[in-house]
Amino acid sequence: MSVLFEPCTLRSLTIPNRIWMAPMCQYSAAPEGPEAGVAHDWHFAHYAARATGGTGLILLEATAVSPEGRISPYDLGIWNDHQAETLRRITDFLKAQGTTPGIQIAHSGRKGSTDRPWKGGAPVGPGAHGWQPLGPSPVAFADGHPVPIELTTDEIQEIVGQFADAARRALDAGFEVVEVHGAHGYLIGEFLSHHSNRRTDAYGGSFENRTRFALEVVDAVRAVWPDDLPLFFRISATDWLEDNGWTADDTVRFAALLKEHGVDLLDVSTGGNASGVRIPTAPGYQVPFAARVKNETTLPVAAVGLITEPEHAEKILTNDEADAILLGRELLRNPYWARHAARGLGGDVHVPDQYHRSSVRQ
Repeated sequence: MSVLFEPCTLRSLTIPNRIWMAPMCQYSAAPEGPEAGVAHDWHFAHYAARATGGTGLILLEATAVSPEGRISPYDLGIWNDHQAETLRRITDFLKAQGTTPGIQIAHSGRKGSTDRPWKGGAPVGPGAHGWQPLGPSPVAFADGHPVPIELTTDEIQEIVGQFADAARRALDAGFEVVEVHGAHGYLIGEFLSHHSNRRTDAYGGSFENRTRFALEVVDAVRAVWPDDLPLFFRISATDWLEDNGWTADDTVRFAALLKEHGVDLLDVSTGGNASGVRIPTAPGYQVPFAARVKNETTLPVAAVGLITEPEHAEKILTNDEADAILLGRELLRNPYWARHAARGLGGDVHVPDQYHRSSVRQ
């Protein structure tokens, strides 16, 4: 059998294959009122299609741990019980299709309060459901973006608690994997990097101080997440800056710490913390960063980044560069990618009974 279709066991959870869906915001929830941040029919149909397509693990989009933790006013949230209850419909369906349901819990930090990408993605104010962003330091993400309010140590601890509360709700909603979002220049990633973290207290300066907030979040989530279920962490392995930024060496060093604190897999992406940087994108351009973590630590990794062809995904796994493949935009284009890959590589994925005729060529 193709390695891509081998099950992956983390703690006591077995994921049926190694074709996983990366978190991708849909910017489709209500921006305010009692239904703010609540999943509705669009979200159900979106995730259900990828489950019926044979995807082994689906990680729901960045789901905010607080209202000001959203990237846009239209993001999903999990800061109250009503939001969590509406997610149960999705997790139940995913499990019924043999897909493992996962969720990414997140805080946007200084990159919050922006419009939907198809509306330009610019910062929005209170008149457009916006708010004042928060950050480790009063350093704006880019020209035209507001200067964030610098978090106090008490406020940092409040956010740590919000992540724990979000994880507890995610468990109640039926999720079997929780991922802490530490990538793409959002709040946790902002603390990690010299580029965005100018603090001089216990949360800034040295590597140990800059990683403190991330590890406190991991510890708080791990404390409420069952021992038999896995915890993921998503990281930007590099800021793509020549100096004064987070680097691949930092990522390898940090990965070992995450392992010690109970993280079971590192979801390796790059970039997002500095505007205007040049990123040499090409198919699999982020895979070498995942491979370094896999080869230099004992922490399993998932690779992501312009991986579109089944043969390429298979090669990444057989070359021992990653333990799983996370697909993003390719799964937006083709919800049935896993089924097509199985046909080409001789693998096997779950096919709903209602679609049994499609599994036999005539």
